[in-house]
Amino acid sequence: MREYSTEVLFRPESEQLRFLPEGPYPYGDDRLSWVAIQHGADAKTGSLNLFDFASGSNESIDLPGRPGFAFPTDRDDVFVTGMERQVGLFNTNDSSFKPLGDPVESGVTGTVINDGVVFSGGLIFGCKDLNFAEAKAGLYLWRRSDWQTIRLLDDQTCSNGKVVFGDGERVTFLDIDTPTKTVVRYELDVTDGRLSPPEVVVDLRAGDAFPDGMIATPDGASVIIAFYNPADVAFGEAKQFSLATGDEEAVWRTEKSPRVTCPQLVKRGDEILLILTTADEGMTPEQQAMHTNAGALFIGNTEFTSLPETPLFDIPQ
Repeated sequence: MREYSTEVLFRPESEQLRFLPEGPYPYGDDRLSWVAIQHGADAKTGSLNLFDFASGSNESIDLPGRPGFAFPTDRDDVFVTGMERQVGLFNTNDSSFKPLGDPVESGVTGTVINDGVVFSGGLIFGCKDLNFAEAKAGLYLWRRSDWQTIRLLDDQTCSNGKVVFGDGERVTFLDIDTPTKTVVRYELDVTDGRLSPPEVVVDLRAGDAFPDGMIATPDGASVIIAFYNPADVAFGEAKQFSLATGDEEAVWRTEKSPRVTCPQLVKRGDEILLILTTADEGMTPEQQAMHTNAGALFIGNTEFTSLPETPLFDIPQ
């Protein structure tokens, strides 16, 4: 198994931005977008953040709610954003938000949108129970062909890492519902808006940490998963697993930051590097003093020579 260390790329000065960073995504050649899901334990708002690799600076744009995800689109100033219970287009120039369809989670209390993924057929996104206790949150398909939002599942607790393989009317979809500690594979019929029965492809139940964000490796044969560890351990981890065997293939460690939330691969010069977001969510002041890198973004080496697909969201006309 390959082992990699990482170093801090950016540590926000603001505790609001260190609380729960997630969703790093390439934003052009020299920038990275990410979201601060909420600006504190009792906060009802978060932000979209734009990190500049050349200057090492970060621009934070307040959002009117809690974002689960925000991905770049084919318009430089617009992000497709899942916020609270609504998916829409957020314009960074004027902070306007244009809904794409109706709100989700009708008839459900205590849930908000969490992680999502862009693919050729539109978006797949899930929700989470804010108390991390009940399997009542939905998993949804926003279908590009007719702008319909279709509920695929209604029994998730904290819908996290997502990967889609293929395009057209049938695609393969990998999903993590964090408390289950498994990666499951579905076949998604986009036209019918229906999932096949799930198949467990990576079983993580033996570990103490919880799987969070997930991406595919460039060859599509493996996945890289961020692990959120609530314990006071010396470092956090992201791990690579084979989809054929479920075996662990590589690990990246984040010193003094145990709660790793999301991975993303980026290209810098001739290198493919791994970005990891981490959080200090739920830490006491004493734990924050112990885990001094909590809430930072990390960067680490890889042996990859290309990037996996990280598509832009094409704004419907």
